Amino acid sequence: MAISRAQLLKELLPGLNALFGMEYARYDDEHTEIYETEGSDRSFEEEVKLSGFDAAPVKDEGDAISYDAAQESFVARYNHETIAMGFAITEEAMEDNLYDSLSARYTKSLARAMAHTKQVKAVFPLNNGFTAAYQGGDGVNLFTASGDGVTGGDGHPLVSGGKNSNRPATAADLNETSLEAAVIQIGKWTDERGLLIAARPKTLVIPPDLQFVATRVMKSELRPGTADNDINAVRSMNIISGGTVVNHYLTDTDAWFLLTDIPDGMKHFKRVALETSMDGDFDTGNVRYKARERYSFGVSDPLGIWGSPGA
Repeated sequence: MAISRAQLLKELLPGLNALFGMEYARYDDEHTEIYETEGSDRSFEEEVKLSGFDAAPVKDEGDAISYDAAQESFVARYNHETIAMGFAITEEAMEDNLYDSLSARYTKSLARAMAHTKQVKAVFPLNNGFTAAYQGGDGVNLFTASGDGVTGGDGHPLVSGGKNSNRPATAADLNETSLEAAVIQIGKWTDERGLLIAARPKTLVIPPDLQFVATRVMKSELRPGTADNDINAVRSMNIISGGTVVNHYLTDTDAWFLLTDIPDGMKHFKRVALETSMDGDFDTGNVRYKARERYSFGVSDPLGIWGSPGA
């Protein structure tokens, strides 16, 4: 009894799926070290930042209570994108028993392509956030400081009329002094009404080019680059409790970033998880294999991250 095409497809599919999954798992999902991941069941997601209340006033005897109302500050919108790619194996290749070698090569390439696109999209806000190429829901550059002189910048506006800065006004390379200045700047952030918030840096995110500099700054027992016997305060105080993360998809070799403990900062929404499928084309006899997923990356609260483009 001859083996039908339907039977052959059923035999081929499990092998391809297993090979695809093995190859994809080899790549580090570097976006997971930057983003909070949440599920989504809609075509887009929106997150609204509220202002909270002003400082409570003194109530004099006999006076009425003062009432305040939270205000909507801005809305962050996430539009999910569909990422998909596939390949086909000809009927002749299957007849000549070439599909094993062809499918192995093609599925590895497909896995790399899907993984690469996801990681590039994940770091797009970091790679483009110092200019108007990427702006948050508040309508200014993701990384901005009051008086930075950058188009689309000049700080994140607050309901109170003030501004928060999440980059140095003058770009600085990663070193002991600039890291300490960043920690101090983060500690001075306020909420939308101007009330201080206890923000702290959590993780240092760097390109591969800065991994040796970061190690010296973060892990030297004594102050790096000096002949003094002073302790390294960054290491001694464990200021960056989450340590250092190297992201291989950052394009600026001297840009560096600090993730903070502010909630709802960097967000990744997963609309449809990675899925694979296969079918046969009646007219050509080709077997087609595809991979597909839907997701979005973005920023809800820009205070979830601080960055410097480097000097």
